[in-house]
Amino acid sequence: QVQLVESGGGSVQSGGSLRLSCAASGYTYSSYCMGWFRQAPGKEREGVATIDSDGTTTYADSVKGRFTISQDNAKNTLSLQMNNLKPEDTAMYYCAADQSYGFTSCPLSRNFYNYWGQGTQVTVSS
Repeated sequence: QVQLVESGGGSVQSGGSLRLSCAASGYTYSSYCMGWFRQAPGKEREGVATIDSDGTTTYADSVKGRFTISQDNAKNTLSLQMNNLKPEDTAMYYCAADQSYGFTSCPLSRNFYNYWGQGTQVTVSS
């Protein structure tokens, strides 16, 4: 059974940085997609960044140049380095995973992923 556990959220001022981590276990797929999603109150869950088993990354336009997704296969950990944070980045952040199903780059659509963590809150104040 796949389990994803996020950590690293918190409160920062605008312009600050945070690093989120997602510990994955029970994963047996050789080709996979993993990603970070976020959901602000009253809004739909949106894709932030994804990475596949080959290391190919995809970013939402709103975070390009500020966020970096990475993975440590030895530790089964997914990370999201967030720099130059803005108040509009405030949301609950979720880690997600699934098989890649042959996609050459992992989708930012939440509907693609079947495995989710419980989320970690990020709050950015102006």
